[in-house]
Amino acid sequence: MRGSRISLLVGIPVAGGAAVWALRAVLARQAAIARQRIGKPLGEQSIDADRVWRRSQAGDPVDLVLLGDSLAAGLGAARRKETLGGRIAKGTALRTGRPVRLRTVAVVGSESPDLDAQLRRLPAEYRPDVAVIVVGGNDVTHRLPVTTSVRHLDSAIRDLRSRGAEVVVGTCPDLGALRPVPQPLRRIVSGLSRRLADAQRVAAISAGAAPVDLRRTVGPMFSDEPDRMFSRDRFHPSALGYRRTAEALLPAVCAAVTGASDRWDAQPETGERPRRDRRSTSR
Repeated sequence: MRGSRISLLVGIPVAGGAAVWALRAVLARQAAIARQRIGKPLGEQSIDADRVWRRSQAGDPVDLVLLGDSLAAGLGAARRKETLGGRIAKGTALRTGRPVRLRTVAVVGSESPDLDAQLRRLPAEYRPDVAVIVVGGNDVTHRLPVTTSVRHLDSAIRDLRSRGAEVVVGTCPDLGALRPVPQPLRRIVSGLSRRLADAQRVAAISAGAAPVDLRRTVGPMFSDEPDRMFSRDRFHPSALGYRRTAEALLPAVCAAVTGASDRWDAQPETGERPRRDRRSTSR
């Protein structure tokens, strides 16, 4: 994540007098402790996983694009097949029987407003079959207003839909799973990430995307097995963490690729079928 990874919450508005200043001081100390505890990943650049996955399979390649933050970019993975994009591309190819051409424009440290710049990196003529957006963690840690976050998410989804893409949104993960963050700061972070995830879900459905609740699907795994699910920096996912996250997103991605989105009745803990009018677009 860009800059101070845990700059969060020192500026949280709280009503009251002396107790408020005491709480602010506690949260400031805890944020400093979290910064010390959380290490740095191996560099600040993610591995380039863009390629055609399962090239030998029959049919035209599925064009898949990933947008978002360091999780979408795969920071912390040691090999390209362990990144979120590599996991989703390979899994989609195996499930659909078609090769998958992966393009990643996600950038480490991004917040929701940065989705606009990521979209500008795509050629005007680019027509992806499916897009996956995972963003929100930095919005929480840098105290970005939820209304700002969802406005930019909505805009990105509509841009991708205008290109003919089906869109899958992985909502904000549960930052309460970050063990290096002390209590009560961790509890506050958890509540803020839940609030953003709920707003992202509503925005995604409204704009015609399929939301996948990463808090419910993989949050408990990160909380229960942090040593296995987080990488060495104790902040970004490990290879196993990316694998579990990709597995949560794959049903929605494959439904989008096969045209089964309207029939996809996923359980609430996995994702939710988007309510939208289907429209045909040439690719």
